[in-house]
Amino acid sequence: MRIVSRTFALALAAAPWAVAVAQDAYVVGISGALTGPVAGTYAPVVEGLRIYVDRLNAAGGIGGKPIRLVVQDNQGEPSKAAADVKKLLTQDKVSMVLNVATSSTYAPMVAETRRAGVPLYFAGAVCPQEVFPPADPLQFCSTAFGARYDSRMALGFVKENSTEPVKLGLTAMAIPVSRGEIDYAEGLAKELGMTPVSKEIVPPPTPDYTPFATKIKEAGANWTYSWAPWVTEIKTLESLRKLGWNGRYIAWAHIEAEPELARVKDGGFYVVGANALFQDRLPVHEEIRQAATKAGATHAVEQLAEGWVSGMVLEQALRDTGWPATPAKLVGAMNRLKVDTKGLRGGPIEWTKTNHFRTKQYYRVWRWDPAGSAIVRAKDWTVFEIE
Repeated sequence: MRIVSRTFALALAAAPWAVAVAQDAYVVGISGALTGPVAGTYAPVVEGLRIYVDRLNAAGGIGGKPIRLVVQDNQGEPSKAAADVKKLLTQDKVSMVLNVATSSTYAPMVAETRRAGVPLYFAGAVCPQEVFPPADPLQFCSTAFGARYDSRMALGFVKENSTEPVKLGLTAMAIPVSRGEIDYAEGLAKELGMTPVSKEIVPPPTPDYTPFATKIKEAGANWTYSWAPWVTEIKTLESLRKLGWNGRYIAWAHIEAEPELARVKDGGFYVVGANALFQDRLPVHEEIRQAATKAGATHAVEQLAEGWVSGMVLEQALRDTGWPATPAKLVGAMNRLKVDTKGLRGGPIEWTKTNHFRTKQYYRVWRWDPAGSAIVRAKDWTVFEIE
């Protein structure tokens, strides 16, 4: 499946110099899970990025040059991701590849981009360990969630908010990065004086989460921590509640989190995240809302912030690179990138030659307050220095 940025596509259709324009643009490739079982977490990111780029192109692009997005649908499948990246590199001649899918797609995309010497930017896809210091020279990530630090924040919060011994249930999706993070969390929990009592690795797709929830409940967990695509996080919680489990549950605040907290209305459900919620009504939130309305967005505006941040990063990287944007020049620019997120995050995104995640990571924790019938902050911005 191939989708080209709509503003650019209309320009191509209308102009007699279409071929010349196509050759005179910043060409960026995306392989994302636009359909399939995890599309709810990834497809809105691509839409948010597309809306940002369309808006940028309508304003003249970068130095008069448009950005052409070439988007492929890998459905979260490694074989499709492998085919996508080969096409993007050999046929479309992209100067950068973006991954917006589950970690099962990483290996083939890393292998092909490394072979070609082209930067691989994880935009909406979970930040892998390779972007942390000392960073892989060609891998970069701006996504809100990342390995290791997320669990440190989540389990630190659990410890701070527990007066009784913590018996911890753990859940992951059976994909590499999710499983690896929960393995890490299991060890971290022990260091923090908690007792992991059940670790459930859920295969995708799973029609019934009851067997996994049952094991957590029967193990006596009073807290459960899930770090996985939203479908695994929320369905495990709902299955636990159906079984009568009354413990507390903390999960990563994926792009679905804000409307889902309001839907489930569960006072014992906490989400930890790095993106400001739209209920904060920041000026940038209104900017996104207006752009989404004008573009006729198919996803809820609350799900578009991650893609908007990716657009900010992409724009800044290309501006810093200049024309023409060769892969080597892009890498050089990305090694010294700094982006003002306008409040969408707790601070800027800043990359260095040895740190392709960010120099500081900011977290908040939210929950549903049944008494006030509203989402409330359980903990405000907490900063981690990334070393």
